[in-house]
Amino acid sequence: MIQELFKPELAWFLFDGLLVTLEIAFFSIFLSLFFGTILGVARFSNHVIFSKLATLYIETVRNIPTLLFILAARFMTNLQPANAGILAMTIFTSAIVAEIVRGGLNSVNKGQWEAARSQGLTYVQTLLYVILPQAFRNMIPPLMSQTTTVIKDTSFVWAVGIEELTGKGMIIMGKYGSTGQVFAIFGTIAATYFVINYVLSVVARAQQRRLAARSY
Repeated sequence: MIQELFKPELAWFLFDGLLVTLEIAFFSIFLSLFFGTILGVARFSNHVIFSKLATLYIETVRNIPTLLFILAARFMTNLQPANAGILAMTIFTSAIVAEIVRGGLNSVNKGQWEAARSQGLTYVQTLLYVILPQAFRNMIPPLMSQTTTVIKDTSFVWAVGIEELTGKGMIIMGKYGSTGQVFAIFGTIAATYFVINYVLSVVARAQQRRLAARSY
């Protein structure tokens, strides 16, 4: 019976899984923004070696399934399960973020570079103080889209025994396996992912409108 699922202990059990999901997603996104920005700048630059190395990494990683990185991080390292998930998601997501960063840099008018350099700023100063702030404003929509993708993709880590939200749901399903109960369990999990990602999308759109208004 579906009523059997309405127990406080089951709700807390799923909530614990949600916390693991958010932990993996948060640190993966944070680290990916850092490493992805470095990779994106390297690929965007005219430096032959850095650009080619960044391109090699990005193109290689983007064409390998995320699950393979999760399996490798879990079974080829001595990391704790959640940390292995963070490592795998960071390796993959950094490549995606790098392409977003490169697109953002390309979206900034070339005149901004010329104006900054004419004021005596170095290449690095121009990049940090003039170009990247403008580029990141243009990157808000794709970055938020990737953030929601990362949150959803954390569901893959249950395959290696990490008890995040989906993993907790699978454990519950092992005990409550009737058709109605299975639909209820997965419906609850799907609704949780939807609410989190929808709220993030609304916040991102509001922030983008706010930044756009300031630019005029």
